Amino acid sequence: MSDVVVAMRGVSVVRDGFALLDKVDWTVRDSERWVVIGPNGAGKTTLLKVAAAALHPTRGQVRLLGERLGHTDVSELKQRIGLASISVGDDLPPTETARNVIITAAYGRVGRWREDYDDPDVARADSLLAGLGVAGLGNRPYGSLSEGERRRVLVARSLMSNPELVLLDEPAAGLDLGTREDVVRRLGLLATMTSGPAIVMVTHHLEEIPAGFTHVLLLRAGAVVASGPLPLTLTSEALGETFGVSLIVEHSAQRWTARAE
Repeated sequence: MSDVVVAMRGVSVVRDGFALLDKVDWTVRDSERWVVIGPNGAGKTTLLKVAAAALHPTRGQVRLLGERLGHTDVSELKQRIGLASISVGDDLPPTETARNVIITAAYGRVGRWREDYDDPDVARADSLLAGLGVAGLGNRPYGSLSEGERRRVLVARSLMSNPELVLLDEPAAGLDLGTREDVVRRLGLLATMTSGPAIVMVTHHLEEIPAGFTHVLLLRAGAVVASGPLPLTLTSEALGETFGVSLIVEHSAQRWTARAE
């Protein structure tokens, strides 16, 4: 069985004559933890939508978890992929409890209707909340949560179905320093689990890269600037080309930083 969970070949997404993604080649294996970095408009979220089987490319071929996009049942494929993003959060009923927000992910729903859930489902949701440092939120309405709490609940939701691939769209964006560092630490623990899923995380900031992440994809204007193992690929030159400014990249104590030269 192949260990490749994402394989994109010549993938382009074109809207109104503009290439949101431009001839992207990218491979993710099940043992890898990827971070996708680029400026606003680089195509990061579009890339994640394709990897989540939520968007078909205009051109090129995509294989996800061994299935070719466009030649498989997308509804079944999506059950094997966990996604945490603001767009998912916007679809969730604000009156739904945090626990139900997480549990419903296992059934491909965004809100609880009349179905009953088994005790193991409840126990797993509560375990995921505890693992992300928000054990007391289970009965709180999702709409009453702070931004940091919502992002943790969304990450927990993405893990509910024991997915083979987890996609995180800026899970630490907009958080205060203490909350960000706690989320990054917990994502680092997830990344170092040998039995854990492949992970792809989108971010603008090097400071948000958790320890344990192994690879980086740099995007600019929909095209790949560089791709490969973090220590070899995330260089000052490559990041500077990605953002169009001279930058100095530093790596210390398993964390990354960047500043203007």
